[in-house]
Parts: sequence; C-alpha cells; structure tokens
Amino acid sequence: MRRDYRWTISQPPEPSLSAQLAKEINVTETIAKILIRRGITTYEMAKEFFRPQLSHLHDPFIMDGMEQAVNRVMRAIESQERIVVFGDYDVDGTNSAAMLYLFFKRHLGLETIFHIPDRVKEGYGISATGIDRGKEFGATLLISVDCGITAIEQVEYARAQGIDVIICDHHEPSAELPKAFAVLDPLKPNCPYPFKSLCGCGVGFKLLQAIAKRRGNEESIYEYIDFVTLATTADIVPLVGENRVITKIGLEQINKNPRPGIRALIDSSGTHLGRITTGQIVFVLAPRINAVGRMGDASRAVELLTSDDQLLAMQLAQVLEEENRNRRKVDEDTFLKAQELVENALPGNTDPAIVLHHEQWHPGVIGIVASRLVEKYYRPTIMMTTVDGMAKGSARSIIGFDIHKALKRVEDKLIQFGGHKYAAGLSVSLDQIENFREAFNAVCTELMSSEIRTPELRIDTEIILSELTQRFIRVLKEFAPFGPGNMRPVFLVRNVEVVGLPKIVGKDHLRFKVKQNNQIIDAIGFGLGSLMDDVRANSKHLDIVFSVDEHEWLGTNGGSREVFPQLKIKDLRKYMYRPER
Repeated sequence: MRRDYRWTISQPPEPSLSAQLAKEINVTETIAKILIRRGITTYEMAKEFFRPQLSHLHDPFIMDGMEQAVNRVMRAIESQERIVVFGDYDVDGTNSAAMLYLFFKRHLGLETIFHIPDRVKEGYGISATGIDRGKEFGATLLISVDCGITAIEQVEYARAQGIDVIICDHHEPSAELPKAFAVLDPLKPNCPYPFKSLCGCGVGFKLLQAIAKRRGNEESIYEYIDFVTLATTADIVPLVGENRVITKIGLEQINKNPRPGIRALIDSSGTHLGRITTGQIVFVLAPRINAVGRMGDASRAVELLTSDDQLLAMQLAQVLEEENRNRRKVDEDTFLKAQELVENALPGNTDPAIVLHHEQWHPGVIGIVASRLVEKYYRPTIMMTTVDGMAKGSARSIIGFDIHKALKRVEDKLIQFGGHKYAAGLSVSLDQIENFREAFNAVCTELMSSEIRTPELRIDTEIILSELTQRFIRVLKEFAPFGPGNMRPVFLVRNVEVVGLPKIVGKDHLRFKVKQNNQIIDAIGFGLGSLMDDVRANSKHLDIVFSVDEHEWLGTNGGSREVFPQLKIKDLRKYMYRPER
C-alpha cells in the first residue's frame, strides 16, 4: 500500500551565509546549507560538530539538585553505606542500572545491589518490592535511574524504612515532585541545566561525572560511556548536543574495545565488531536487551552487561538471543490480531487514533506492536492488556503529535500515566475503557491538524547527481551518528531517467538505476515494491527523494571488497516541469 507524503523542502539559508561557511570549512555549498539548517553556522561550531570531545560536556553541577546528590553520596562513601540501584526493564533502565552498579560497587568499593522490577508483578518504576529488598540488604541509600520522578508514595515508603532516595530521571514531572533527598531531572521546573534531552542513563552519568569531579578524577568515569551510548541510541532521544558527543565517542569505544557483555551481544547477534552503528543498536542489539525484560526477568540483561567473564557473557547473550526469538513470535501473533481488529473497525471509522484492548495480550510486546500499528496506519495508537484487574498499556504517537499532552487532557479517565511526547504508559479501569477511547479520540480530533495527519517527508535540499562525488559522500558520513535531531540528510533530485529494467529484490525491495546528465547511479527502495508501477509509468521523468547510502560488493572468489554509493529511496513522483523564476 502506497503512503502519500507531504514533501517539505527546507527553506534555504541566505546564499552569502552558506557560501561563507562552505569556504571556511572547505565543503560544498550543499553541505554548508545542510549544516546551517542544523544550527551550525560558524567554523567553530562545525569543528565541534565534526570533532566532538568529552570536554564539550556541560558541568554536571549546573543541574538542579546535583550538589545535594553528590553531598549525600560522599557521606555514603565516608560511612561505607550500602546502596541499592533501582532501574527499569528497558535498554535505558538496564544500562543505567549496570553503569551505576559497577561504579558504586567496583569504582567506589561500596556494597551495592541492583533491582529491576518485574514488568507484570511490579510494573514500571520504584516499587515496594524493590524497597523491601533494599531494606533487607541493609541499604540506607536508594538511587533510582530512568524512573522515580512521579514516585511520591514510594519515596515516602522508602524514607519510612530509613532509606534516602536520589532520583535520576528524564521523564516529564508532575505538578508535585517526590520528597527525595535529591531529584535530578533536566525537565524539572526551573532546572537551569542547558541540555534537556538526556536519557535516563545520561542523567545517571551526570551524577557519576559530578561525583568523580568532586573526587578530582573526572576522566575516570569515561569508561562507562558505552552504557550511555546504548541507552541514548535505544531510547530514541535527540542525537544532538551532549547526546551526540556521548554517542560519537561511545561508538568508537564499543567498536574498538567493548566490555565482555557488549562483545558477547555483538557476536551472538551476528553483527560485526568495528562496524556497529546507531542503526544496528536500534534494530539489532537493543531488541535483544529489551527481550529479556519483555518476556521475563530483565536482571539477566544487567548480569550480561556487568559480566567480566567472556564465557559467562556468551552464555547470557545466548539467553537474550533465545528470548528475542520468543519475543518475535509473540510480537507477530499479537500484531496479526491487532491488525485484524483495526481492519474490522476501519470501514467508516474516522477516529484519529487507534485504541485497542485484549485481555490476553502479552504486556511485554504491546509497546512494540503499537509502534508497528503507527507505522502501518499512521495514527496515534494505544495497546492495552489486562494486568491485575485493570487495563495497562503503551501509547505511541506520530510525528508532531504530543501524546503525553493528549493523555493529560483525559487523565480523569486514567488510573495513572507517564512518559514522553511520543511514547507513554497508562492504566485504565476495565469499565472505563470505552469512555477513555471516546474521550481520547475527542482530544485527538481537537489537537491534530490535517497536516499532522498526513506524514511529512522533510527534504534538506535539492541536488543534482553529479554532486555525489566520493568526497561529498565522505563528508556526509561524518554527520554520523544519525538519529532523531540529526537524521541522514535527505535530498530531492528532479527529472531523472530510469536506466534498464527496474526489479523487485529480496522482500519487496525496489531496485533500479537512474541517470541524469550522463551520471548513472544505483537506487533502492526498501519495502517499496508498491512503487514499481510509478517507476515504469514515469521511467523517463522521475523526481526522487532519497538519502545517500553505500552498497557493499564482495568480488567473486574472495575478491576485494568494493563500496558503491546508492540512492536509498524514500518516495518518488512523476516529474512536473517547473519554469525557472
């Protein structure tokens, strides 16, 4: 099924500005235009973008609450207190727990345990079960990471047990904050920290940075940057500012000298050391870490990530591999059932959102399936299952629509909710599901413009194929790591001709060659077989929106490896003549 996109071409900067930047950093004006669109307008800014350094990170003590948090940790070090680290069951939460556990136990020498809640029995966030476990261990300090910002009652319970709490979170706070010893969250009202897009592990890392800075050895905590890289990439936070610095340097660390657990994860997943990218983290490594939390005990992921034994790490990685296979099977079965429910409801259905409930769906996969439904139908989607006599679920949104804000508008129909602009969790009474569905759709109708309902294809700039030189492509690769806020540049080329016969390869992938002014280049559209008729009908005159990719070809009989540029097609249309103005 073809999806109709709005093609939006970015407004070009002033020609004098792009010409000046191109001259200063020795790139083409096309590259300069893309940089300027990303807020990079000077030589120094470009230098920082292309050559990020750990020295570019902000002073952690700017974050509100950091002074109190560090003072409390210093007291714990002096008194040799016991610590319980409380994480979450996703990639961000497990990497956060692994990082803090290793830091407090091995780096600082404090008796430390970690607790990851059971998704079904405890649910998301700080739980009484985890607090009780900390009390039994003898902990007097609980540090939550990637959760806790709404844990008002849980913090009170911990304090009643003689346990102080430090919260490291990045989720939206409620009007009332927990009365913890310290609350670290850049999104707190009036927090002056300049970078607001850290993941949970990123906030935890700032705590480590501050502790190490207070102790006079800030550089010592940079060995933990691989954890933050995995969490930052998997949590789909913007890869700009500090996140880009951390991820760029962390990827180098992962590719050159990964810790045993990460090395085992790479080897067992079939990816290749030295060639790990953000894409491979999101689509290959992260699902395996997530799988053990979705299908059972997420503590196994922390055990893998903290392992020093390569043999044990490989055994644990195989557990993640098996759980991921199980997760995929449940995922597919759930998706097929959800798709059936949507298709049956679609005729005549003008609801702007999809809200589904099925009492037997596995709570570990509904978030994934919600994302798949968003991709297929392009509507905000909520998937719920029955847990402990209530409907619990995951919400996923479309570009430009704040689903957290929408849920806030209908919170009188909810037991609880929390999350981000594009992803959230929620609980609803079983007898309120229909009322919630109606109210949520009413709010979506009010808040969603017609533009938001049509997916947008943002184009950085127009280009001609002759610009795609080896040096141009080499500079484009330096824009990595790619992710939200720093996506691969997207180009529009007009009036190209198809050379030879287009064909379908693999699983519905469209492949052909295009020509413009004697320049010929390969093009591929992954999953775009439905566009074959458009290509055939307009083979002499096509407009194509694409990013630049590389195709690897291995010579026959063990020949040398060659890499060729190719257009990775996002959409195409018949060329329409536009006279020059």
